Amino acid sequence: MKAPNKVKEFRENLMMSKAELARKAGISVQTLNRIERGEVCRVDTQRKILEALNLKVDEKEKIFS
Repeated sequence: MKAPNKVKEFRENLMMSKAELARKAGISVQTLNRIERGEVCRVDTQRKILEALNLKVDEKEKIFS
């Protein structure tokens, strides 16, 4: 199932590499690749990505639809 998101857009705006975001979020680069392609991820993974992008959990709608 696809779940469009703006992870890649936010990451690139911060001039952050995939490896750096994955490390900060505590996820693998492979997982990040799947998420950026629009694959569904767990809520806990979304939270980790939001925190790594310096966003609050209540700003989830900015990244994840």
